Amino acid sequence: MYDLFFQKLQEKVPLTDQEREQIKSYLTPKKLRKRQYLLQEGEVCKAIAFVEKGALREYSVENGSEHILQFAIEGWTISDLFSFLTGEQATYNIDALEDAELVLITRSAHEELLKAQPKYETYMRLLITGAYIALQRRLTSNISLPVEERYTSFTEMYPDIAQRVPQHMIASFMGVKPETLSRIRKKMADQK
Repeated sequence: MYDLFFQKLQEKVPLTDQEREQIKSYLTPKKLRKRQYLLQEGEVCKAIAFVEKGALREYSVENGSEHILQFAIEGWTISDLFSFLTGEQATYNIDALEDAELVLITRSAHEELLKAQPKYETYMRLLITGAYIALQRRLTSNISLPVEERYTSFTEMYPDIAQRVPQHMIASFMGVKPETLSRIRKKMADQK
Protein backbone atom coordinates (compact mmCIF):
# COMPACT_ATOMS: atom_id res chain seq x y z
CA MET A 1 0.00 0.00 0.00
CA TYR A 2 2.84 2.45 0.68
CA ASP A 3 4.95 1.68 -2.40
CA LEU A 4 4.30 4.85 -4.41
CA PHE A 5 4.52 7.03 -1.29
CA PHE A 6 8.00 5.75 -0.51
CA GLN A 7 9.06 5.82 -4.15
CA LYS A 8 8.22 9.56 -4.32
CA LEU A 9 9.81 10.23 -0.94
CA GLN A 10 13.00 8.38 -2.00
CA GLU A 11 13.20 10.53 -5.16
CA LYS A 12 13.65 13.58 -2.95
CA VAL A 13 15.26 12.18 0.20
CA PRO A 14 17.06 8.80 0.28
CA LEU A 15 16.06 6.67 3.28
CA THR A 16 17.57 3.73 5.08
CA ASP A 17 15.33 0.73 5.77
CA GLN A 18 15.17 1.77 9.42
CA GLU A 19 14.08 5.33 8.53
CA ARG A 20 11.47 3.95 6.13
CA GLU A 21 10.02 1.69 8.83
CA GLN A 22 9.99 4.56 11.33
CA ILE A 23 8.04 6.80 8.94
CA LYS A 24 5.74 3.94 7.93
CA SER A 25 4.68 3.48 11.55
CA TYR A 26 3.13 6.97 11.44
CA LEU A 27 1.13 6.46 8.23
CA THR A 28 -2.52 5.49 7.94
CA PRO A 29 -4.04 3.84 4.84
CA LYS A 30 -7.49 4.99 3.69
CA LYS A 31 -9.78 4.04 0.83
CA LEU A 32 -12.41 6.34 -0.66
CA ARG A 33 -15.18 5.49 -3.08
CA LYS A 34 -15.89 7.76 -6.02
CA ARG A 35 -17.71 10.92 -4.80
CA GLN A 36 -16.84 10.21 -1.15
CA TYR A 37 -15.50 13.15 0.84
CA LEU A 38 -12.10 13.20 2.46
CA LEU A 39 -12.83 16.67 3.87
CA GLN A 40 -15.84 18.98 3.91
CA GLU A 41 -15.85 22.74 4.28
CA GLY A 42 -16.23 23.69 7.95
CA GLU A 43 -14.39 20.65 9.30
CA VAL A 44 -10.82 20.90 10.52
CA CYS A 45 -8.37 19.24 8.15
CA LYS A 46 -6.69 16.53 10.21
CA ALA A 47 -4.43 14.92 7.59
CA ILE A 48 -2.35 15.35 4.48
CA ALA A 49 -3.32 12.71 1.91
CA PHE A 50 -0.90 11.11 -0.53
CA VAL A 51 -2.64 9.48 -3.51
CA GLU A 52 -1.49 5.91 -4.12
CA LYS A 53 -4.33 5.24 -6.57
CA GLY A 54 -7.21 7.30 -7.97
CA ALA A 55 -7.98 10.99 -8.40
CA LEU A 56 -9.25 13.67 -6.03
CA ARG A 57 -10.14 17.34 -6.25
CA GLU A 58 -10.10 20.23 -3.80
CA TYR A 59 -12.77 22.87 -4.34
CA SER A 60 -15.09 25.45 -2.85
CA VAL A 61 -18.71 26.16 -3.66
CA GLU A 62 -19.85 29.76 -3.92
CA ASN A 63 -23.32 30.80 -5.05
CA GLY A 64 -23.91 27.26 -6.32
CA SER A 65 -20.77 27.24 -8.49
CA GLU A 66 -17.78 24.99 -7.89
CA HIS A 67 -14.30 26.51 -7.99
CA ILE A 68 -11.62 23.84 -8.23
CA LEU A 69 -8.33 24.73 -6.60
CA GLN A 70 -6.44 21.49 -7.13
CA PHE A 71 -6.52 18.02 -8.62
CA ALA A 72 -4.45 15.17 -7.21
CA ILE A 73 -3.66 11.89 -8.95
CA GLU A 74 -1.24 9.06 -8.21
CA GLY A 75 1.96 10.35 -6.62
CA TRP A 76 0.49 13.70 -5.53
CA THR A 77 -0.57 15.04 -2.15
CA ILE A 78 -3.73 16.96 -1.31
CA SER A 79 -4.92 18.80 1.79
CA ASP A 80 -6.49 22.04 2.93
CA LEU A 81 -3.04 23.09 4.07
CA PHE A 82 -4.25 26.27 5.81
CA SER A 83 -6.68 24.29 7.96
CA PHE A 84 -4.15 21.50 8.54
CA LEU A 85 -1.44 23.88 9.74
CA THR A 86 -3.62 26.29 11.74
CA GLY A 87 -6.30 23.98 13.12
CA GLU A 88 -8.97 26.36 11.82
CA GLN A 89 -12.02 25.27 9.82
CA ALA A 90 -11.44 24.17 6.25
CA THR A 91 -12.66 26.46 3.50
CA TYR A 92 -12.45 23.68 0.89
CA ASN A 93 -13.99 20.31 0.18
CA ILE A 94 -11.90 17.36 -0.97
CA ASP A 95 -13.59 14.41 -2.63
CA ALA A 96 -12.73 11.44 -4.80
CA LEU A 97 -13.26 11.65 -8.56
CA GLU A 98 -12.42 7.95 -8.81
CA ASP A 99 -12.13 5.16 -6.26
CA ALA A 100 -8.97 6.04 -4.38
CA GLU A 101 -6.34 4.55 -2.10
CA LEU A 102 -4.62 7.10 0.11
CA VAL A 103 -1.81 7.31 2.62
CA LEU A 104 -2.69 9.75 5.38
CA ILE A 105 -0.34 11.65 7.65
CA THR A 106 -2.34 13.03 10.56
CA ARG A 107 -1.48 16.31 12.20
CA SER A 108 -0.14 14.60 15.32
CA ALA A 109 1.93 12.12 13.25
CA HIS A 110 3.22 15.02 11.15
CA GLU A 111 4.33 16.96 14.25
CA GLU A 112 6.02 13.91 15.79
CA LEU A 113 7.79 13.03 12.54
CA LEU A 114 9.07 16.58 12.13
CA LYS A 115 10.83 16.20 15.48
CA ALA A 116 11.89 12.57 15.18
CA GLN A 117 12.91 12.27 11.54
CA PRO A 118 15.04 15.00 9.89
CA LYS A 119 14.60 13.43 6.45
CA TYR A 120 10.82 13.67 6.78
CA GLU A 121 11.20 17.34 7.66
CA THR A 122 13.33 17.83 4.53
CA TYR A 123 10.76 16.00 2.41
CA MET A 124 7.89 18.13 3.74
CA ARG A 125 9.87 21.34 3.18
CA LEU A 126 10.49 20.31 -0.43
CA LEU A 127 6.83 19.30 -0.87
CA ILE A 128 5.46 22.56 0.52
CA THR A 129 8.00 24.60 -1.48
CA GLY A 130 6.94 22.77 -4.65
CA ALA A 131 3.26 23.41 -3.86
CA TYR A 132 3.96 27.12 -3.36
CA ILE A 133 5.86 27.36 -6.65
CA ALA A 134 3.01 25.58 -8.50
CA LEU A 135 0.47 27.94 -6.94
CA GLN A 136 2.50 30.99 -7.89
CA ARG A 137 2.88 29.74 -11.48
CA ARG A 138 -0.86 29.15 -11.68
CA LEU A 139 -1.65 32.64 -10.41
CA THR A 140 0.81 34.22 -12.84
CA SER A 141 -0.66 32.18 -15.70
CA ASN A 142 -4.24 33.18 -14.80
CA ILE A 143 -3.28 36.84 -14.64
CA SER A 144 -1.07 37.10 -17.71
CA LEU A 145 -1.93 34.43 -20.28
CA PRO A 146 -4.89 34.27 -22.67
CA VAL A 147 -7.30 31.41 -21.98
CA GLU A 148 -6.09 29.44 -25.03
CA GLU A 149 -2.51 29.46 -23.75
CA ARG A 150 -3.66 28.55 -20.23
CA TYR A 151 -5.55 25.55 -21.59
CA THR A 152 -2.59 24.44 -23.70
CA SER A 153 -0.29 24.83 -20.71
CA PHE A 154 -2.70 22.82 -18.52
CA THR A 155 -2.94 19.93 -21.00
CA GLU A 156 0.83 19.86 -21.48
CA MET A 157 1.61 20.09 -17.77
CA TYR A 158 -1.13 17.68 -16.64
CA PRO A 159 -1.90 15.34 -19.57
CA ASP A 160 -3.10 12.57 -17.26
CA ILE A 161 -5.59 14.86 -15.51
CA ALA A 162 -6.90 16.27 -18.80
CA GLN A 163 -7.79 12.72 -19.85
CA ARG A 164 -9.34 11.68 -16.52
CA VAL A 165 -11.62 14.51 -15.44
CA PRO A 166 -14.67 16.00 -17.14
CA GLN A 167 -14.20 19.19 -19.17
CA HIS A 168 -16.50 21.19 -16.88
CA MET A 169 -14.07 20.51 -14.02
CA ILE A 170 -11.12 21.67 -16.10
CA ALA A 171 -13.12 24.82 -16.89
CA SER A 172 -13.74 25.32 -13.17
CA PHE A 173 -10.03 24.87 -12.43
CA MET A 174 -9.19 27.44 -15.11
CA GLY A 175 -11.82 29.88 -13.87
CA VAL A 176 -13.87 29.90 -17.08
CA LYS A 177 -17.35 28.75 -17.99
CA PRO A 178 -17.65 25.29 -19.62
CA GLU A 179 -19.02 26.92 -22.79
CA THR A 180 -15.89 29.08 -23.03
CA LEU A 181 -13.63 26.06 -22.70
CA SER A 182 -15.68 24.21 -25.30
CA ARG A 183 -15.26 27.10 -27.77
CA ILE A 184 -11.52 27.23 -27.12
CA ARG A 185 -11.14 23.49 -27.64
CA LYS A 186 -13.15 23.65 -30.88
CA LYS A 187 -11.11 26.61 -32.14
CA MET A 188 -7.86 24.83 -31.34
CA ALA A 189 -9.05 21.63 -33.03
CA ASP A 190 -10.04 23.59 -36.16
CA GLN A 191 -6.56 25.14 -36.33
CA LYS A 192 -4.85 21.74 -36.49
